[in-house]
Amino acid sequence: MNDEPEGRTVHRKRRTKEHVIAGLGVNFVERCALLAGYSVESIEHDYGVDLLLFTYNEAGEIENGSVSLQVKASDNLTVLADQETVSFPIARADLDHWLQELYPCILIVYDAQADEAFWLYVQAYFKGQSDFDIGRIGETIQVRLSKANRVTPAAMRRFAEFKARVLQQAEKAEIEYGD
Repeated sequence: MNDEPEGRTVHRKRRTKEHVIAGLGVNFVERCALLAGYSVESIEHDYGVDLLLFTYNEAGEIENGSVSLQVKASDNLTVLADQETVSFPIARADLDHWLQELYPCILIVYDAQADEAFWLYVQAYFKGQSDFDIGRIGETIQVRLSKANRVTPAAMRRFAEFKARVLQQAEKAEIEYGD
């Protein structure tokens, strides 16, 4: 039954395939975090971070800090000739933000066809490129994610380790340099 006057075309917002794939990607990441015993909070106004990962010790007590997770989803990933590497574009504006963060920023690329995801520790990836200069890139840059870096509950625990190392470095700097 159509409630619209005759001859009037109805234009409603549509849930696109991209919306569904994006939701599946976030759901995949959330499930891995929960299976690791952690929690995630969705960022309502997304400016380059979709989720914050909160970690807990073995007693279930919350640990300091959080891990920023940016989830990208596709049903047509670019896999390189080695079949072990995924190439994915990221916006310069996002990268500039992530590289200025103290705590780890993890890019997660979800493959909707295979129902699997791969991760990249953004700060570590670019720190390892001695010739990298953000001022020399265009609006986007291609990053390469190893298919060996699969998003799993174990990967979530690695993200917690990355965060713990940042906290240790901050504590060490405080001891060495004082307030």
